[in-house]
Amino acid sequence: MDLTAPNVLTLFRIGMTPVLIYLATFKGPFPSAIAAFVFFLATISDFFDGYLARSYNSGTTLGKFLDPMADKLIVTSTLIVLAGIARSPRVPAWIVAVLVAREIAVTGLRAVAASEGIVIGAEELGKYKMALQSIAIHGLLIHYTYFHVDFFAAGMFILWISMGLSIVSGVDYYRRAARAFQPKKPATSPIQHRAAI
Repeated sequence: MDLTAPNVLTLFRIGMTPVLIYLATFKGPFPSAIAAFVFFLATISDFFDGYLARSYNSGTTLGKFLDPMADKLIVTSTLIVLAGIARSPRVPAWIVAVLVAREIAVTGLRAVAASEGIVIGAEELGKYKMALQSIAIHGLLIHYTYFHVDFFAAGMFILWISMGLSIVSGVDYYRRAARAFQPKKPATSPIQHRAAI
């Protein structure tokens, strides 16, 4: 295993997932604040592992596989827990189902494309979607009202926006994939064109 600094941070993020899930099941302001802080640490580690990989050219094949998996794992797991815990109000399950289904569909699409030698890179909308989901989850984990700010309501507002971006970016992935999967027409040389005439 390539235990470079970015990969260690990615593994740390994966390891934080069960800890976060456990903390998120507790009610009350203090456990909620601790869960939000753990998610914050995971978010910061995501920033630093990307920064280190780019700055020191220490990216690896393993890292390219683990990094997006870690992001999806901690985000989708946390959303599922937020929809399932016995706390009111809570995240509507159907919103989580839409977000998780989008991630599964896009991941499956990219896997099929990769098997055909086609690379469908991440686009800006997808990056914005992930950033908004992270911000929303912080608010949803905090849950309670502090300094006259209803963190749950603020988190839900941002989650709605991120869901819209998720759907739009998911459609864009499939549109780009459809173009990439289309057989390319062989180029016709000028001599062949004249002969055809």
